[in-house]
Amino acid sequence: MKFSELNLSTKLMDAIDDLGFIGATEIQYKAIPLLLEGKDFIGQSQTGSGKTIAFGIPIIEKLDPSLNKTQAIILCPTRELAVQVKNEIDKLLVHYRNIRTLAVYGGDPISNQIRNLRRGAHIIIGTPGRVLDHINRGTVKLGNVNTFVLDEADEMLNMGFREDIELVASKIPEDKQMVLFSATMPKSIVQIAKVHQKNPVHVTIKRESLTTETIEQMYVSVQSKHKFEVLTRLIDSNEAKLNLIFCNTKRKVDELNDMLQSRGYKCDKLHGDLNQTLRLSVLSKFNRGVVKILIATDVAARGIDINDIDVVYNYDLPDNEEYYVHRIGRTGRAGRKGKTFCLVGRSEQRKLHNIERYIKLKIKQAPIPSVEAVNKSKINSFYNNLIEKLESDKLDDYTKIIDEWIEKGVDLKTLSAALLKTQFVLQDPKQKSLEVPANERRRLSGSKNGMTRMHINIGRKHKVRVVDIIDIVSKNSNIPRSAIGTIDLFDKYSFVEIPDRHTKKAIQAVEQKNFNGKKLSLEVSSSVKRTYSRDRKQTTRRTYPKTNK
Repeated sequence: MKFSELNLSTKLMDAIDDLGFIGATEIQYKAIPLLLEGKDFIGQSQTGSGKTIAFGIPIIEKLDPSLNKTQAIILCPTRELAVQVKNEIDKLLVHYRNIRTLAVYGGDPISNQIRNLRRGAHIIIGTPGRVLDHINRGTVKLGNVNTFVLDEADEMLNMGFREDIELVASKIPEDKQMVLFSATMPKSIVQIAKVHQKNPVHVTIKRESLTTETIEQMYVSVQSKHKFEVLTRLIDSNEAKLNLIFCNTKRKVDELNDMLQSRGYKCDKLHGDLNQTLRLSVLSKFNRGVVKILIATDVAARGIDINDIDVVYNYDLPDNEEYYVHRIGRTGRAGRKGKTFCLVGRSEQRKLHNIERYIKLKIKQAPIPSVEAVNKSKINSFYNNLIEKLESDKLDDYTKIIDEWIEKGVDLKTLSAALLKTQFVLQDPKQKSLEVPANERRRLSGSKNGMTRMHINIGRKHKVRVVDIIDIVSKNSNIPRSAIGTIDLFDKYSFVEIPDRHTKKAIQAVEQKNFNGKKLSLEVSSSVKRTYSRDRKQTTRRTYPKTNK
């Protein structure tokens, strides 16, 4: 169906034309006519299917611009999604002068929101807790509200907002139109619909349409200790402009961000512990390409609405198959091609099979890029950027400098090689393969693949980060930062993998050094040792709680 068949107002059609929309998505052409008739509605549809336009257009068509009162309330699970929904609706309102929208959410000064509410807002988009707070304060008046929308209702219930949602719904006039969108339909949502909706029309978008052919989905089978190295090889070999990496916990996001930055990658992080100003700043930098890699948790990523993300990486596989669909939906948007990679450890094979059953698609296995392929990719990328400079930039001032150096006897070939080395470091082709052997056997201690597992007597309680341990070992021993392997942080101690040939040098360099007043000790892990695998699992459960999303 084309939007022109919906008999929309001229201003709305002009906005739709400006946005370049040709035809409505499945959820849009099924929902919009029903919502324009004023029917209560339940839409079971996935993120990225066009839900905001589906409920945004009917809301705007029903508004009375001359009435400077709140006429629509939209609840969202996160502040990022609230901002995203507001921005999408504002695009539809580009030709309207007198309709105002406002996003309200926790983490933003409530005094600023109160000031803006006093000026009037026709459409309020917010998180359940903050909207309820404003209702209780009397800063949001509900007498003229005719539309109430729950966006991503299942996620709001998962986050514990049911009581707030029920309270908001009970305070809105009974003759309201209630619209509910959800990816899944658990009993709790059905119960809310029974209480607060009147004969709702239920529309479901079939699961087959939730994944798109524009996304190439792959997984890499990798030992957990090699995940970081494999991730960097994938990033280097794919040469993507924008990369999005998902982790299951905030702590893992922090650690991975530190590790990537220590390798020289332009990256940043996004999770629930960051304040709103910082989160919006990070998203802005990512959108502008200032930051090439963004590491995020699922909850924080719900505000990411960027069409140019080339590759999505699942550093950790999600526990919930719905989250996988949401994650990969961040790429391949607006008809563009996208790629996704899952880094699958031995313990995550079952999760991968569950995901495949859920999406009804076999995810193909991809090989781990070889060192030669990574090096070739780096060289090609640098060469292409260099050619662009040669074709577009004036270089006279720079050629004069080169001429002066040549006159001083500098060899041009050696100079070029040195300049290349300042741009990137080629990996040693003699490195052992990271491919998982068919008959893999876990070795619990000692030397592994040319690396020795070392014990260092500082951990999280000493406020140490992964990047700090890399600095301690590298700066004091001149061991290349890139040569340092996996680092595991625990409360009172940590483990770091050092190349076998550097262990003595590392021990001598770190011994007697201090970190935050703590005298350091580095030694080869021995009997931590035979029970390490079991102890690590126990420590991981205690240190990485499930609620830390």
